[in-house]
Amino acid sequence: MKIHRMLLLLALICSMTLLSCDELYLRTHYTKTEYMIPMRDGTKLFTIVYAPKDQSQKYPILMTRTAYGIAPYGPDEFSNGLGPNKDFDHEGYIFVHQDARGRFKSQGEFIHHRPYLAGQVNEATDTYDTIDWLIKHIPNNNGRVGQWGISWAGWEVSQGMIEAHPALRASSPQSPPQDQFLGDDHHSGGAFQLMYAFSWMAANAHARPTPTDKAPKQFDYGTSDGYDFFLKLGSAANAQKFFLDQFPTWNEYMRHGTYDAYWQSRNVPKDLRHVHHPVLLVGGWFDAQDFYGAFRMYEALRRYSPANQTYFVLGPWAHGGYAGPKGDQLGAIDFGSTTSSTYRYQMELPFFNYYLKDKGHLTLPRVQAFITGQNRWYNGDVWPPPQARPQNLYLAEQGRLTFQPSPSTSGSDSYRSDPAKPVPYSAQVSTNEGDTFMVEDQRFAAVRNDVLTYQSAPLTKDFTIAGSIEASLHIATTGTDADYIVKLIDVYPDDAPAFQGTKMGGCQMLLTGDILRAKFRNSFAKPEPLVPGQVTKLVFPLGDKFHTFRRGHRIMVQIQSSWFPMFDRNPQTFVDIYHAGAKDYQAATQTIFRSVATPSFIRVNVLP
Repeated sequence: MKIHRMLLLLALICSMTLLSCDELYLRTHYTKTEYMIPMRDGTKLFTIVYAPKDQSQKYPILMTRTAYGIAPYGPDEFSNGLGPNKDFDHEGYIFVHQDARGRFKSQGEFIHHRPYLAGQVNEATDTYDTIDWLIKHIPNNNGRVGQWGISWAGWEVSQGMIEAHPALRASSPQSPPQDQFLGDDHHSGGAFQLMYAFSWMAANAHARPTPTDKAPKQFDYGTSDGYDFFLKLGSAANAQKFFLDQFPTWNEYMRHGTYDAYWQSRNVPKDLRHVHHPVLLVGGWFDAQDFYGAFRMYEALRRYSPANQTYFVLGPWAHGGYAGPKGDQLGAIDFGSTTSSTYRYQMELPFFNYYLKDKGHLTLPRVQAFITGQNRWYNGDVWPPPQARPQNLYLAEQGRLTFQPSPSTSGSDSYRSDPAKPVPYSAQVSTNEGDTFMVEDQRFAAVRNDVLTYQSAPLTKDFTIAGSIEASLHIATTGTDADYIVKLIDVYPDDAPAFQGTKMGGCQMLLTGDILRAKFRNSFAKPEPLVPGQVTKLVFPLGDKFHTFRRGHRIMVQIQSSWFPMFDRNPQTFVDIYHAGAKDYQAATQTIFRSVATPSFIRVNVLP
């Protein structure tokens, strides 16, 4: 009864003060101070420190650095949450939020994913200098610092891990982009992620004359139909008519259409050497923006810092979805439990408490991965599970997908790909890429005559894949370039029960998919044209998954040559695609071979 009365009293106070209960708690227990912290080159970065009012003990510092602003600004304005999740606010930390160099109220020049170059000022040195200043100037700290962040802020964490400050004792990079040309944010398979790149630039890359606490004005598309908007836009360089010269990063992108020194210098994993403090690395199975980053970072830490205490968490989340309230579903796909809560309170909070406060006994497995389909967590020592074995899923005649190669000495399927009528990536009408398309029912694509579909017979037992997925195709085209998109799909039985009013019978749930721009088949740095009519082998990744196709389900593969407007259209002629003109866009016939000599298949790794 006492607790009930206290809660009622707190709610009454909140209503009387027009504050949320979270904000009232923070104002009662924390002091907010704003600083301009000097870097080694004299540039000052705007930093907010929320410190516990209680001085009976010393507290660790928990820091996040971001390009997206750390509002609310002003010494009397309080955030509703200070740490990675609200339990941290009650746990007691010195919380530090900082605007990255050149962003919002910080001084300096903003450079999109400024590369790490030894001996030069960069985000790694900014993190080091900030930690050094905090340790020396913020009262009542215990000499330990942790850092965390999602997406861009997760990239900032990875930068802070390079040549790290000795006081840095724990890092949690979450959905961290690691290579923006090879699968993160703005490119995949050499293709430009047009829709997301445009919206990100329009919202975040506007040239800033002076430091400001004002967010940029939102771009007005003039329509809700992104498919129509980007079709009328034409090639990516035509965005100049909207961006003018106010978005220098877009202009840089348009000058770097291959994996040249500009992009190679921004590859983070090459610099992740000699990491000696514990790392909690987090990724989402359905992350549309930075899926590959977490895996590349994990591989780099295993290669360059094999003795490090690295923990890898993979959940059924869209980009940053673990920060959401539940994580029990994505679109119409049910995960059976509140996976986000499980992560935040059983993994994230214990990690930082243990390494920054010596609190508790950390029992985290090195790898915790959610198995979709089964809807349960797997605990292991490494990713992928070492017992998984490769298995090929072969394209066969009459749209079949088989576990054995075709005995036929000939066989192929063709479709006409027309850049004027590209295959949409989603049935939804929107100008924003969104997240739910990552598990969207693909029947809208299967009915098109420019999409090839292959599916297995109903499975007689559960089929669990764990680890990397790879497409191996033999193709031919009448053009001199082409895109090839391969999608792996879980087909529900016709009698599958509905979920929250959505009919799931026959649903073709997208599990994973990716793209290869064929001119990059041999090198992302040196594109080569395709020879019309010549059979060519293409091999490219579709990402990692941990998924069980349940008994009675079917496995499906779809192949197409556009995924618009998520990715820009390939003109199907060997040109600089960013600057392609209307005459460059030509229809072409794409052929996929499936014979003994020229097989096409998807390679997965299967658990016994």
